[in-house]
Amino acid sequence: MDKQKIIATLRKHKKQPYLDYRLKSHTEIFTDTLFYTLFDINTDIESNLEVLEGQFNELVDLACWETHKPCTKVWNNYVQQLPEILEKLNLDAEAILNCDPASLSIQEVYMAYPGFYAIAIYRLAHVLYNEGFPLVPRLMTEYAHRQTGVDINPGATIGKSFFIDHATGVVIGETAIIKDDVKIYQGVTLGALFVNKSLRQTKRHPTIESNVTIYANATILGGETVIGENSVIGGNAWLTASIPPNSKVFHTPEIKIKTSTNV
Repeated sequence: MDKQKIIATLRKHKKQPYLDYRLKSHTEIFTDTLFYTLFDINTDIESNLEVLEGQFNELVDLACWETHKPCTKVWNNYVQQLPEILEKLNLDAEAILNCDPASLSIQEVYMAYPGFYAIAIYRLAHVLYNEGFPLVPRLMTEYAHRQTGVDINPGATIGKSFFIDHATGVVIGETAIIKDDVKIYQGVTLGALFVNKSLRQTKRHPTIESNVTIYANATILGGETVIGENSVIGGNAWLTASIPPNSKVFHTPEIKIKTSTNV
């Protein structure tokens, strides 16, 4: 084995000069610090905000931040929005407590519900996404995805009192819009009808109006698809067109009863 030849070949094909995986690990540390700052009673907010600013500056350096976008201004804008984010997350936690008969306490929701954790990291990432900070918001939500099985793109727009029950397998696309008091179950997909790079700047994912419930493994696709308010989407339903408010959509399975041991 010619070790030097292998090394030279690997270097030749290592074509991404800015692919620094420290950005990924440092983003995860930043995400954990954010979460503890907002929720952990033993974490001092004032000192942690200073820690977070230092971590953010490291992310700026690693992410090759554009020089015409001063990071200090972005950080200050972000910090000012943290109280509003926390207020929304408290409403999400209360929605889970009020909707799920299995929830024993609000503390259990904050600490043990993967759906709440995924929503929390989404909301923290979404604000940075709107600031135009490159890559980091996606790394934040992918960190939550890896831990919970919930894939929420940071570009999605989600209203107040959002509840994901059981969580695993949920997919919410970048241009999805979810209004207030929406409840979804495991395996739900809010996706695009077509995968084409030319559609990058178009709305590709559905709009879910307020007070809609979407049961397990339902799939709703398309940027023009609107689920009217107060509607119920049954499990395993497949929708690619809009439905009016107060609708009920159910998948009817084909049931065959075995009548003979030879069948």
